[in-house]
Amino acid sequence: MKLKDLFNCAVYIRLSREDGDKAESDSIGNQRKLIAQYMNSRDDLLLYDTYIDDGFTGTNFKRPSFQRMIADIENGNINCVIVKDLSRFGRDYIETGRYLERYFPDHDIRFISISDNIDSAIQVYDMLMPIKNLFNEQYARDISKKVYASVQTKQKAGDFIGAFPSYGYKKSPLNKNRLIVDEEAAAVVRRIFALYIEGHGKQGIARILNEDGIPCPSEYKRLHGDNYTNCNRLSSTSYWTYSTIKSMLHNEIYIGNMVQGKKHQSMKGRQRIRDKQDWIIVPNTHEAIIDMDIWNKVQTLLGKQHKDIDLVTNRNIFAGFLKCGDCGRSLMKTSWKLSDNSFAYAFKCGTYKRNGKKFCTPHTISYHALEQIILNDLNIIIQNIENLQELVESQQQELYRTQISGITVLERLETELSKIKRLKKSVYEDYKENLISREELIEYRADYQQQEERLTRQIEAQKRQNDSAPEQNIFRNPWITRLLNLKELKELDRNIVVEMIDEILVYENHKIKIRYHFTDELKNLFPESYNIQEKEQVI
Repeated sequence: MKLKDLFNCAVYIRLSREDGDKAESDSIGNQRKLIAQYMNSRDDLLLYDTYIDDGFTGTNFKRPSFQRMIADIENGNINCVIVKDLSRFGRDYIETGRYLERYFPDHDIRFISISDNIDSAIQVYDMLMPIKNLFNEQYARDISKKVYASVQTKQKAGDFIGAFPSYGYKKSPLNKNRLIVDEEAAAVVRRIFALYIEGHGKQGIARILNEDGIPCPSEYKRLHGDNYTNCNRLSSTSYWTYSTIKSMLHNEIYIGNMVQGKKHQSMKGRQRIRDKQDWIIVPNTHEAIIDMDIWNKVQTLLGKQHKDIDLVTNRNIFAGFLKCGDCGRSLMKTSWKLSDNSFAYAFKCGTYKRNGKKFCTPHTISYHALEQIILNDLNIIIQNIENLQELVESQQQELYRTQISGITVLERLETELSKIKRLKKSVYEDYKENLISREELIEYRADYQQQEERLTRQIEAQKRQNDSAPEQNIFRNPWITRLLNLKELKELDRNIVVEMIDEILVYENHKIKIRYHFTDELKNLFPESYNIQEKEQVI
């Protein structure tokens, strides 16, 4: 790079105790002063802006002011970056080298590191610079271990070291490592425990608090001036949720125990520690909000298993397949008692049931109506393919020389196996969100396991027979074989739903959209006679 008459300079300053930065020599003020003196001694440097990341580690470049500086570079506002020394710029050896040796030259950026006597406009980088970068990274790694050990020592002593206390507490003005009760929030905590003992469910409690207009914990902190961000919260969510109530009911901090060490901070970021035995729990470190009698009652209730009332078998054959067509949440089962003491069942949007009409609409469809829609739909498909075997025999050579919809039978089987594994995982997520009972979880997982084993066997057989006659292979396609064998369906069962259906979307405009595993093939075989993309909902 050639020297220009004038450079628009970005002054970059960073400080982080986690990196072992020394408060005196590396302070924000000292860096600013040193850089100002340097710039005043030069007549070719013009300050464009100062970018300060105070409290951000140098082991990665996800720093707000650094990213703002990069944006100004991209916009052509800056053509020079000045730092006190390389460690202020970054302590990641690879990423620091990428910026200095590739990104800055590509963008025609002059880089100056005062203490290291580096000025890219005057001379190429010192041969020792990569070694300095490597040393900075290793130094940060060593400091990270020491800081973690120091943090653990404080945690084991019962000192609170977090940035924000749990809802219901605040830091003592006399000692930031001690917690005191925040009476306004503590009253809500006591109410939550009382409501649970009275028999209200976790989602019911969340609904009550939302209806009463009580701010959720993250919103409460924001309203009280805390710069708090909940990384697990959706950006549009500012209300109480099931998971928030559940977490609070299990939190020992409300009986005076300091619970820390649930996450481990390292150079790779924060990692959750799942085993409670590895957490650091120190009893009686602060005033309790919940007394032990209430706590013990709540923990006993939490340990009890709950079972949803259902028809005779307590089975929901559509669990894991029904989604709201608008918000994307799973539909939840609901029931009511009829005059003859029997029960009627329907599905409603989970968002609507949990949080009310402000967030979504009911999307109601009765169990019976949904069952009839899919049963009739599958019977229409079977009627359309009753002569499929003859069609396949006449076209089998061509089908196997090319592919069905561009995908071989083996690939189709492997795709279906992947879907079954995904459904097997999603049913557990439905259980965690309290959409299905534990009995349903066990039963559905057994169903998926059976399907997984069947598809695995078919895949192995298909691989063995890839060199055999095509007419023997075409009937290995699971949906063709299944539909040919079904002839006419009198009722649906879980196995048929799992084998045939990928997803069911329910819309508020009295329509549902059914996506079968074989949708693409069916459209290819019957492009004019059958359309399965949308079905009118009959209630």
